[in-house]
Amino acid sequence: MTEHDHAQTIELARSGSAALVGRVFRPDVGGPSVVRIEKERVIDITATFPTMRDLCECDAPAAAAFGCVGEDVGDIAELLTNSQPCARDPKRPHVLAPIDLQAIKAAGVTFVASMLERVIEERVRGDADAAAGVRERIVAAVGERISNLRPGSPEAERLKQALIEAGAWSQYLEVGIGPDAEIFTKAQPLSAVGTGAEVGIHPASSWNNPEPEVVLVVSSKGSVVGATLGNDVNLRDVEGRSALLLSKAKDNNGSCAIGPFVRLFDERFTIDSVRRLDVSLDVRGGDAFQLSGFSSLQQISRDPEDLVAQAINAHHAYPDGLVLFLGTMFAPTKDRGEDGKGFTHKRGDVVTISAPELGALVNRVAPTNEVEPWTFGLRDLMGNLATRGLIG
Repeated sequence: MTEHDHAQTIELARSGSAALVGRVFRPDVGGPSVVRIEKERVIDITATFPTMRDLCECDAPAAAAFGCVGEDVGDIAELLTNSQPCARDPKRPHVLAPIDLQAIKAAGVTFVASMLERVIEERVRGDADAAAGVRERIVAAVGERISNLRPGSPEAERLKQALIEAGAWSQYLEVGIGPDAEIFTKAQPLSAVGTGAEVGIHPASSWNNPEPEVVLVVSSKGSVVGATLGNDVNLRDVEGRSALLLSKAKDNNGSCAIGPFVRLFDERFTIDSVRRLDVSLDVRGGDAFQLSGFSSLQQISRDPEDLVAQAINAHHAYPDGLVLFLGTMFAPTKDRGEDGKGFTHKRGDVVTISAPELGALVNRVAPTNEVEPWTFGLRDLMGNLATRGLIG
């Protein structure tokens, strides 16, 4: 990865039009710092906001982040290019995932296209060889009838009954068009990797894919304060064998990437801006394979604020807030090798998830037992902040 891979992020930052905040690791203090981006410069504001959680709990996070005194810690392009583990100068700062104490949650089956792929995975029990034929039959049976349905509506209930009678019902259709969304825990606080880092694929998986998504940042009060990009790395063969293996398919070393920065809401960027976002995906392999796609939030079947309300409410409290992956309409089916076997990752793939409004999240694929180890946990964070005199 080079500065060119981060060009979209650098361009967004230099425009000065976005209230961008995030986290960097500072070797000189032995821990992470909360930062704001002022065009080319990265400004440390940890003295005011020891954690991103603290910043996101403010009544007006954007105004708070850009209204406090900070310390210049470097050029944004230099920090981004220093974020790749294999090419990192350990004496210089590098970018981290832009969240810390927040719970990491995800909404599944929120787009028709990915919903149908989940049904297919279930039917073939994770066997990629059988997917093409089943896909054709499933789409022919339900595709047109589902595309414009509002989940939980009377029309959706009627279709559900018709599919049950036809023996074509699925647990994925239940959360796709039923009243209740699928909300699950994607990863543990502090485990997400940032842009430039490696993302992990379990070496036992032979059918897997990236999932390019918009990620909302939500306060403990349930207020959406900003958005960023995410890669909800998924093992299709594992989840296809059984939905009860969701945690094995979703939560592995390096399997959650978030970044590059959080764009906080202000007068130029709001929840309505999120509803209009188009997210692009590009996968470049060392075998000259290339895959492109996009996911449009305008085609989501459940409104982002409805998903947030189903994630945090009177029954589900998160005192440190949460981030919520909104799901993806992109489920890659382009063959990589034998006809009908579809897409799967290979070691060294470079995955770029981008949107002009949010920048670019760039990661390289590696086996889960070889990615950079996660060793800096909550105890380490609290101890480091205390040593720096930032918390009592």
